[in-house]
Amino acid sequence: MSKYDFTLKETDGKDISLEDFKGKNVVLYFYPKDNTSGCTTEAIEFRDLHDEFKKLDTEILGISRDSLKSHDKFREKQSISFLLLSDEDEKVHKLFDVMKPKKMYGREYIGVERSTFVFNKEGELVKEFRNIRAKGHAAKVLEFIKEEIEK
Repeated sequence: MSKYDFTLKETDGKDISLEDFKGKNVVLYFYPKDNTSGCTTEAIEFRDLHDEFKKLDTEILGISRDSLKSHDKFREKQSISFLLLSDEDEKVHKLFDVMKPKKMYGREYIGVERSTFVFNKEGELVKEFRNIRAKGHAAKVLEFIKEEIEK
């Protein structure tokens, strides 16, 4: 079992663990909030490239602190075909160290640093993308998998 293994609920209420995907590559991406502009952009780009990821034997999992109900609405509204996991108590966010100090309008707070982690078919963490920009990110992750994992 990897130090990164976890179990979270997905929108259908099922428990999902990283271990469930042994034998497949996994893209695990953390995003701040359903239905916000950057997060919607990122989710749509992953959605639009989902078939390409599947051809490379890769599962996409999105994680935020939103509730399952919020995820369900977001998936439906944006026709998201991959799983969204709810981590309301931030345990998995902390495991991956994505809760970081941020500033907005001069106010400091702890928020989610948009990050993506790529695991290979053996369940090993092979790449971390931290503090990324949403636009164009999914294509960069796909390119990494094509060039570095599935070459």
